Amino acid sequence: MYHVYILLNEAKTRTYTGVADDVEGRLKEHNAGRVKSSSPYRPYKVIHTESFETLSEARQKEKFYKSTTGRRRLKEMLFV
Repeated sequence: MYHVYILLNEAKTRTYTGVADDVEGRLKEHNAGRVKSSSPYRPYKVIHTESFETLSEARQKEKFYKSTTGRRRLKEMLFV
């Protein structure tokens, strides 16, 4: 099973969207500074996950959340 996860940093200024088969393990990598793109903004917490049977389905949803429409939908879903 694959999971799309969305992280929010402690300052609530940055989100990170990704795909993993182990979200808790991936969160530890982010918070340890092992992910270059998210390292300067840590620590993070998981604010949303969705599960999918296949990697391609998960990647499709990740791509959606990274699009303009997806970012808007995410904002509505989480911050309203």
